[in-house]
Amino acid sequence: MVIENDLSIVAIIGENMRNTPGIAGKMFEAFGKNGINISAIAQGSSELNVSVVIHQYDLAKTLNTLHEVFFLSDIKTLNVFLVGTGLIGGTLLKQISEHNTSLKEEQALKINITGLSNSRKMAFSTDGLDIDQWKNILDSSEQKADMAGFVKQMKALNLSNSVFLDCTSSDHVVGFYKEILDRRISIATPNKLASSGEYDLYRTLKDTAVRNGIKFLFETNVGAGLPVINTLRDLLNSGDKILKIEGVLSGTLSYIFNNFQKGTRFSDIVKGAQERGFTEPDPRDDLNGMDMARKILILTREAGYKIELSEIDIEMLLPDTCMKAESIDAFFEELEKENDHFDKLLEKAENEGKRLRFIAKMENGKARIVLEAVDLENPFYALSGSDNMISITTSRYLERPLVVKGPGAGAEVTAAGVFAEIVSLSHFLG
Repeated sequence: MVIENDLSIVAIIGENMRNTPGIAGKMFEAFGKNGINISAIAQGSSELNVSVVIHQYDLAKTLNTLHEVFFLSDIKTLNVFLVGTGLIGGTLLKQISEHNTSLKEEQALKINITGLSNSRKMAFSTDGLDIDQWKNILDSSEQKADMAGFVKQMKALNLSNSVFLDCTSSDHVVGFYKEILDRRISIATPNKLASSGEYDLYRTLKDTAVRNGIKFLFETNVGAGLPVINTLRDLLNSGDKILKIEGVLSGTLSYIFNNFQKGTRFSDIVKGAQERGFTEPDPRDDLNGMDMARKILILTREAGYKIELSEIDIEMLLPDTCMKAESIDAFFEELEKENDHFDKLLEKAENEGKRLRFIAKMENGKARIVLEAVDLENPFYALSGSDNMISITTSRYLERPLVVKGPGAGAEVTAAGVFAEIVSLSHFLG
């Protein structure tokens, strides 16, 4: 005999239940998507009620879930727990505030910012924080930021339709992903450190999400708001085979080589990109190719291959004298010495009717980053501004690859991509 304690009984009662198909299925589906475990089920002989035994810990969550499913079906509430209120997180909050009314009217969706944290403070409200006052709310909060404490409180609230958003670039936050997924809380994030970290972590997180019937979304890891990963998944899910992926995956490097033309100096283009805010504060963080390497790594993994970051071959644009300069000013001094080298590369390309592009490539599970001169027939030839472009060759798209092109960086488009994932999660949880 096994005795279980701290249990509760919840019953759905209704005269029309026996004449309305799908009532029990609707209930159990909602339980599953919200991580509510059922210890026992019973249905009365009159078919007027269905009773379930659940853990007492889940009682409030169960009642809220049932109330929303059966009595508030016209409006779905999504409880969002957001960590990171910097450029992307702050922009996302602004976008949610601007569109909350239209979401309610057009999609019957209400987004509650139930938990919020920056690097200093955190705050919670089961009714939803006033999104237009989020800065003041955090500034006046008495709760110091603590990731472990944030996750603990999110779990303790145990709210239905909960979603965790990581808008940081922190590896520390990534360390809590599995715990969150194990609590059956979906995750959406522009933080690429989980999906481009150790393969075992990437695989564990994806498998945990599938096992728990929830979502681990990171579309914005590669092309900001561009539908790259979802497109790749749709191709694979429909039975297509990915043969090759090529892409200009850095808005910074796209801008630099699109503007590097006869009569310009390479060092001046890089300096101008830095002054316009197109590069990291230290341009070497863009020029070393690591950002592109992480992105092609993610796409290679999503195409079904096991690969580590260390296995990607990166053609270095610059010599060690530039990359190891003691300061940013010293870096630019060294970069000026390389202008003749880049002038020769440009001259050779132009004489052949080609243009220089820094391209990430994957074929047969092998990935590399190369500086290449492309001709007029290549889709990357016409690339302009700071746009990203991804070319996907498959068994179906063999002669003419599928091409995704557009702004692949920036707070507005990245936040919009995360916003789209939040809305997609509301449909999934619904």
